[in-house]
Amino acid sequence: MGLEIESRSSELPHIERVWRSRSDGAGRMMSVATSHWELVFWEHRGEVQAAVLGPEAKASYAPVPGDADFFGISFALGTSMPHVPVSRLVGGSAEIPDVTRRSVWLKGSAWHVPDYDNAEAFVRRMVREGIVDLDPVVPAVLGGAAPDVTERTLQRRFVAATGQTQGAIRQIHRARHAAVLIQEGVPAHEVVHRTGYFDQPHLARSLKRYVGRTATQLSAPDTREPLSLLYKPHPWEPA
Repeated sequence: MGLEIESRSSELPHIERVWRSRSDGAGRMMSVATSHWELVFWEHRGEVQAAVLGPEAKASYAPVPGDADFFGISFALGTSMPHVPVSRLVGGSAEIPDVTRRSVWLKGSAWHVPDYDNAEAFVRRMVREGIVDLDPVVPAVLGGAAPDVTERTLQRRFVAATGQTQGAIRQIHRARHAAVLIQEGVPAHEVVHRTGYFDQPHLARSLKRYVGRTATQLSAPDTREPLSLLYKPHPWEPA
């Protein structure tokens, strides 16, 4: 199975990444662990569907229909939907009903279905209408800022906004970062040094849990079972 994925960053603080892909032949992919929730649209055999996909705490296989087109908005950490707790979506999804090629129903009204080029306009409207909100403490802390709140309050806000603890987010981030470095040809021992793992066995266990691949497999990708979107994340400090 072939799976072509294109992605881009965004200037909007609510968006981590915008992506689109097309599958060539049915199969399955390795869905890499992620701390971000996503809004995804796909078309298969003339039928359009949409869903909110929650964060993934570990890597797992996911079926991919053949000859399907996908488009997704990956939301930045700290962005959440007040009416749908992210914690309920970890490892799961919520289908959005009544979707067509032109419209999707949100908050009781019809919206134009977004695409790769106008995702920001769609999310800005979501913000204006209160469908998504951003807790600025989350990205600030992940960026190294010292919060003016207690540790207990901080952890509560992390879980409320992301569905995961700060430690879990950093572990996922580190494994994804390590996987990208290996794909770029960086030797495993150097990846251990750069990303703060104790040793190569520690790196190996983390890759298997969060990426579903060994360092050797990442060095020689298997196109029959591709990885989901994998990109170099923000340079946060390792856990």
